[in-house]
Amino acid sequence: MNTLGAEYRGNNRCAFTVWAPEKDSMYVHLVSPRKQKVKMKKDKLGFYRAEVDKVAPGSLYYFMPDGEKDFPDPASHFQPEGVHGPSQVVDHSAYVWHDEHWHGLPFKDLILYEIHVGTFTPEGTFKAIIPRLDELAETGINAIELMPVSQFPGSRNWGYDGTYPYAVQNSYGGPDGLKALVDACHMRGIAVFLDVVYNHQGPEGNYFSMFGPYFTDKYSTPWGDAINFDADWSDGVREYYSNNPLHWFEHYHIDGLRLDAIHTLYDKGAISFWELTYGKIKLLEQKLGRALYMTAESDFNSPRVTKSPEIGGYGFDAQWLDDFHHALYVLLHDKGKKYYTDFGQMEQLAKGYTDGFVHSGEFVSFRCRKHGASSAGVPGDKFIVFTQNHDQVGNHVGSVRLSSLVNFEQLKIGAAAILLAPYVPMLFMGEEYAEDAPFYYFVSHSDENLIKSVQEGRKREFSKFNWPTDPPDPQAEETFNNSKLAWEKRKKGKYCIMLKWYRELIRLRRSNPVLQNFNKDAVQVHTLGQKGFVLIRRSENEDQHLICLFNLSQKRISYTFPEWDVNWQKILDSKEENWLPKKSTIRKLMPDKVKAAAAQEIPPLSVAVYASEEKS
Repeated sequence: MNTLGAEYRGNNRCAFTVWAPEKDSMYVHLVSPRKQKVKMKKDKLGFYRAEVDKVAPGSLYYFMPDGEKDFPDPASHFQPEGVHGPSQVVDHSAYVWHDEHWHGLPFKDLILYEIHVGTFTPEGTFKAIIPRLDELAETGINAIELMPVSQFPGSRNWGYDGTYPYAVQNSYGGPDGLKALVDACHMRGIAVFLDVVYNHQGPEGNYFSMFGPYFTDKYSTPWGDAINFDADWSDGVREYYSNNPLHWFEHYHIDGLRLDAIHTLYDKGAISFWELTYGKIKLLEQKLGRALYMTAESDFNSPRVTKSPEIGGYGFDAQWLDDFHHALYVLLHDKGKKYYTDFGQMEQLAKGYTDGFVHSGEFVSFRCRKHGASSAGVPGDKFIVFTQNHDQVGNHVGSVRLSSLVNFEQLKIGAAAILLAPYVPMLFMGEEYAEDAPFYYFVSHSDENLIKSVQEGRKREFSKFNWPTDPPDPQAEETFNNSKLAWEKRKKGKYCIMLKWYRELIRLRRSNPVLQNFNKDAVQVHTLGQKGFVLIRRSENEDQHLICLFNLSQKRISYTFPEWDVNWQKILDSKEENWLPKKSTIRKLMPDKVKAAAAQEIPPLSVAVYASEEKS
């Protein structure tokens, strides 16, 4: 394996490596604290190398292709002065870790929590997250998923415009800041996932083409030319990206990665990029003695994503289940069908529970073609479900959260729908207490033409959906500041009640063996017209059952319990007094105990969960 970038080897000695197969010469240009230009040697694969003495950690440097002009290192581990400035030598061995007893968590046990570092706290840093970890742990969250932290232009960005996949954002706290956060998480029993982008690079500070053919016009993507994974000179590109997961796992003790939009990464080689990367990660797992997870955002609706490469799969541990979100969203938010035109039937949500993909070969009008394949046999812990994430909030008109679109009772239903599902749940930061601050799209570019292009592009994107208002200016600092959480809300009024509701759902999920069974053969769903549904789950040993009653309508629904030789004990009811933001005396609760074959009426906009009990 070629270690790209600056590898500090101790005793003020550093090895520099850069891939530039079509360049005639290459220099490493040290600029601080000492100034020196060192000519590098090239091998037959196009890698230039030089080992240099008197280079201490913290030294700043550039590479000079053909000795003509300074450019930052494409594999820089730190850009202290931003995307246009010099790269810095990092000594990863200098950080003293305290997580030697951390061995990770089983994937099926995770409660994921997506965080944008810049808006999660007023300070917008890794360090500022640490004081909030205890409250997340108390809620039951045991895995945070950071939106991309690779170096991007300026100090405000979602992270998907990053241009240095190996470097940690300077304004967030750089390498040591990320390590301190991961360390603090592990000491509290919290895993850390990181969102990474291998399907494109951001426009500003993107000097990759100054070094080599990192891009190809063989394929087109929404961001322009595709990254070159299978054309001429693609070996170096494959090496660059397939080593990146190892960088995060080894140097930063990251537990898992989430890969952005894998459907826009193109590779027709005999050994796919996914197979190459999968093999490297499995070897590192053996070395480190812990699981290293890879999850994917995929638009394929294909079970191949989570199958191993040995049988033609991509090798991911899990993938986001967008269909589940869409099916649930339009039933909670009656105007949602305007945006998800191929959803809106209760039977589709039922299929989301029992099968996974809702679109599994049917004609989809949005795509003007048939889409997807069946995932009925794929275990539930191969899917991640959610009611909200950065895309679903940030790309909605007004960038509003679900809490601003539906009422309090519907929010509770949405929370129960994912936390009682046979899938791995993910919450979007603030969701657990019904945060209602928007989450806008924001940038902080320095190129005026690029700023204008982003502003106009965002307006065009909104106009496609006939949204009545223009989005706020992505470049404006106010847009970024208005997206920050108001964390103090979680202790007051309805926000506190919602937080307790999430805690109780997570506690139930952890403690009840039925909810630990991810075999979808043990899942049944009965629709109650277009008003509600009944989710029935059983334990792995088949001796315990749960019946989860969902009424998504404004009217009562009749339901007759199964004619099984059991009684039913209520263990959760969203209409209980402690789950209501206002006291109410005009209501009829579901009974605490129900006999087999008994008919009951489910209150409007409610969730009730019953556990089976042997008849005495």
